[in-house]
Amino acid sequence: MSGAVDLSALKERADAQRQQPQRPAPPSRSADGAAPSSPARTVSAVIDVTDATFETEVLTRSTQQLVVVDLWAEWCGPCKQLSPVLESLAARAQGRWVLAKIDVDANQRIAQAFRVQSIPMVVAIAQGQPVAAFNGVRSEAEITSWIDEILSQLGDALPGMSAGDEMPEPEDPRMAMAEERLNAGDFEGALAAYRAIAEVEPGNTEAASAARNIEFVMRAQAHDPAIVHNAAPHDVDAQLAAADVLLLGQEPDAAFDRIINVVKVTSGDDRTRARTRLLELFELFDPAEPFVVAARRKLATALY
Repeated sequence: MSGAVDLSALKERADAQRQQPQRPAPPSRSADGAAPSSPARTVSAVIDVTDATFETEVLTRSTQQLVVVDLWAEWCGPCKQLSPVLESLAARAQGRWVLAKIDVDANQRIAQAFRVQSIPMVVAIAQGQPVAAFNGVRSEAEITSWIDEILSQLGDALPGMSAGDEMPEPEDPRMAMAEERLNAGDFEGALAAYRAIAEVEPGNTEAASAARNIEFVMRAQAHDPAIVHNAAPHDVDAQLAAADVLLLGQEPDAAFDRIINVVKVTSGDDRTRARTRLLELFELFDPAEPFVVAARRKLATALY
């Protein structure tokens, strides 16, 4: 899921806010304070998070323990069903994970970062990246199984989790070299390295995914951003370029709609080319992403 969600903007905003004078934090609510306390909710197990505290309470904390983010709103009926279940499970988790509650109406930057289209939405964060998510209400048993599976896959990756006996798998030196090139800004060198790995190991989805992402970024960055506004409606190449620019700018819905419109007004090779490009862009995301699911439905309607 991490490739589909970019949380860096929230970190940058938090960094900027730290450079400004900070207002004193409101006093913590005690059990006998004005706000009613819940026997299932404790300070360490459940925390309320805002745009300003997201980096510290979610991203930084997730380097030590799993953080389960509950995206909710006061008007949301299903949220009121799900939240008490999550809070109860968090209180009984004995520190294995923490629940971070975020009001999407009051913290719209976070909602935009997670591309929230429906709530309740629950996202698991580890090492600063989203690793799994679900939408809607689930039973206590389903949520417990979901979290246990995540913790099992994480193993000893987080210091705050109990240590196990299994040794971590050794790092692939080829992948490490490719990542070093990418971090150094050598996109062409990184792309060649990831492609080489994918060619000899067709089952290496990490290398194949990295290659696809780099190919897209290099292509999108080569376009003039003005193409979004200047592209002629029937100019297929221009419309595909505009879609790249929109997607690079974190506007997947607009990007996909551009190409779907091309599919609607073209035929033959042009239509095939547009459809193929759209399917390639879908591969950059988790297929369960709501905007991918919606775009696939629109594409099917446009084709048939």
